[in-house]
Amino acid sequence: MFILKKVTHKYGDKTILQATDWAASQGEHWLLLGNSGSGKTTLLHIMGGLLKPTNGEIEIAGQNLQQVSGSKLDRFRAQHIGLVFQKPHLIQTLTVLDNLLLAQYMAGVKKNKQRCLEVLTQLNMEHHRKSYPNKLSQGEMQRVSVARAVLNNPKVLLADEPTASLDDENTVQVIQLLQQQAQAVNATLVIATHDQRVKAEIDKVFQL
Repeated sequence: MFILKKVTHKYGDKTILQATDWAASQGEHWLLLGNSGSGKTTLLHIMGGLLKPTNGEIEIAGQNLQQVSGSKLDRFRAQHIGLVFQKPHLIQTLTVLDNLLLAQYMAGVKKNKQRCLEVLTQLNMEHHRKSYPNKLSQGEMQRVSVARAVLNNPKVLLADEPTASLDDENTVQVIQLLQQQAQAVNATLVIATHDQRVKAEIDKVFQL
């Protein structure tokens, strides 16, 4: 779950994100909509603890993000927030499995290879566990990104334009996978998009 109160963000004198109030309960699935430049990515970065808001308060899974910083914030993010970006940002020199094991290490949780393989199997990617990212298609890399995001059973799952570079078939698959995986761990799911293909899949909408 999360609560946003009067969250704003500025770059210099330019307001990128207007005052925003928003709350969601555990397990809800939301679309975050808005025109290009409306602040969707900025808001997701704030919710993910990647960016500090200029003003306002943000609470994620019961934690006020303004009250933690540095390594404590990094650890909280790794344990409680799953992030899926438009580009997967996988470590190219690590195999698929090792990318997931690294995510466990960064969260400070005990290495659990079986959990990694379980998630990869759910996403039909277990046979690629020894593959390197440069051997995967865009759709396959996005599946690995989803696997990494849900691996540590996050309370909140944030996806920023996850279908922007995907064809119609992979778009439907990735959205369904995000919903299925969020439901499996009872995570609150937020998908930021302007992709018309996604709007038919999720009912709850927050408009910037």
